[in-house]
This record gives sequence, C-alpha cells and structure tokens, in this order.
Amino acid sequence: MPQPYRVTNWKEYNQALRRRGSLTLWISEEAIQAWLYTGPKQQGAQYTYSDLAIESCLRLRLVYSLALRQTQGFVESLFSLLEVELPVPDYSTLSHRQASLEVSLCARKKKQKDEEVHVVLDSTGLKVYGPGEWAQRKHAEKRRRTWRKLHLAVDPKTGEITATRLTENKEHDSTQAKPLLEETEENRGSVDRVGGDGAYDKWRCYDAVAAHGATPVILPQKNARIHQHGNAKAPPLPRDEAIRYIRRHGRAKWKQVHGYHLRSLAETAIGRFKGCIGRILRSRTLKNQQAEARLGSQILNRMAALGMPHSVPAMA
Repeated sequence: MPQPYRVTNWKEYNQALRRRGSLTLWISEEAIQAWLYTGPKQQGAQYTYSDLAIESCLRLRLVYSLALRQTQGFVESLFSLLEVELPVPDYSTLSHRQASLEVSLCARKKKQKDEEVHVVLDSTGLKVYGPGEWAQRKHAEKRRRTWRKLHLAVDPKTGEITATRLTENKEHDSTQAKPLLEETEENRGSVDRVGGDGAYDKWRCYDAVAAHGATPVILPQKNARIHQHGNAKAPPLPRDEAIRYIRRHGRAKWKQVHGYHLRSLAETAIGRFKGCIGRILRSRTLKNQQAEARLGSQILNRMAALGMPHSVPAMA
C-alpha cells in the first residue's frame, strides 16, 4: 500500500488557497507609468502598449479562463472601477503581441551557499483545436487530433517550475533536457541533481546532465545494458553504475536509495497546471501557444509562492 501522508500546515495552506482565488485587484503606480510603450521606434506601425501591459492582460485571461474579447472587456471594466485613465489593448493586439513576449518564470533567487538544487523533468500533452478536432466534431471522422507537448523542470522542494518548453508532439522528451537545464541554471544557478523517468534514459540526456556537473537520477530501462566494461581505465559512467546496482539490489531499492520517488512531484506540478490553467491551449499558432504555456507556468509559480502544503509520513 502507498505511504499515507498528512499536511502539517493546514492553517497557512488554507489561507494561501483563499488568496489564490481573491478578486482583490489594483494597479500600482509603477504599472501605470510603464503601461504605454516607450521603447525604440518600430518599422511601420508603432507600438502603443508595453510588454508589461500585454503580459498583464494575458495573465488575467489565463487566471479567469477568458477569451481575448472577454479579456479586453474585463480590463476595461477593471480600469473603470479603479478610475484609471489608460487605454486597453484590443483582442487583435493581444493576439499579435503574444507571440513576441519574453515571459519570465519568476524563479527564486540564485541558490545560496551549500544549497542543493534538485530538479525533476517530465512532460505532458495539451490539446489544441486543430483540423483533427474539427473533423471529429463536425463529421465524426476518425482523424488524428492535434496536440502539443509541455516539458517542465520542477524543483521538488518548492514545487516551483524552473524551466518550461512547449513543442510539437513529435519531439521526444530527451531532446528537451538540455534547454530545460540551461534555463534552470540561468534562473537558479548550478544544478546538482537531475531526476527523470525511463523516457530520459538516453545518452543525450546524460551528456546534458554531465555538462552541468550534475548527478543523474534517471531510471534505466528494463532492457538496459552496460555500455563500458568495469575494467576500463575511463571513469565509470553513472548509467552503468545504476544498472549494476539494480542488478544486485533490485529496482525498488535503487529508487529508494537515490530518491527517485521525488520525480512524482513533477507529475504533481503537471496536475496543478491542468487543474488551474487548463488542459487545452487557447491560442492557435505555435508561437502564441509557447507564450501561453510560459504564462501559465509563471502563474503557477506565483500561486506556489503564496504557500504550499508541507506533508510528512503519517504514523501507522
């Protein structure tokens, strides 16, 4: 039977959940000053709104599950109630500017001295409304449906998403290990441990982990074979050492000793993404969908910063 857990900070966590649903909104003076675009001149038509204005509107869209036109009306009514005299981007501007947004995940500060950064990698599918969906709904045709792949790097201690990538569904999980670790290093500093399931049991992943000086906690596949002989003069490969340990003590023991079960917290982050942000991408183009996925990850990090549950094993 799975180990039961109990939450020890229900009072703080309950308050954090209530704050996530709070409708208390305000516009800071800094946001008002930075609402209009003041950057260099563009070729052709000039920008009216800053990236901050576009990102703020799109963030409200995701939090409250609004369409673009509804987002425009929501922000207009919000400014009216707050007596803020600022123009509001129309739905077309929001759609066009979304693709070029550079969205920060609001990751925590660089790691402190002696702090270990452990990230786990995982991916999931997000639905999009494409030709397959249309044919299925309109004519009940059995056509392949369109979807995208969301790749995440998650800090299991805090539940924070340290890096994210959205790709087409044909991209293998292992191809995204390198960019995920690079973004994590930019946000948090050097990475110490990297966890992943059997999908990341590829040499390109081990090479990416080694390039960052981290220790891989990746489960070898059941048919995995040792790559380098034990008597070789070269240093032993982490994957080979894992295979040898599993052969002597079993997969369950290897998982327990190396903390592999922390990988399940990446699946928890995926569940939070689909529960809070949604299982379907609202945008139609890949560039807009990538910006939408990053905005969703940013929102989840802000929610996690309000408070997360602290669980400990329950006594039998």
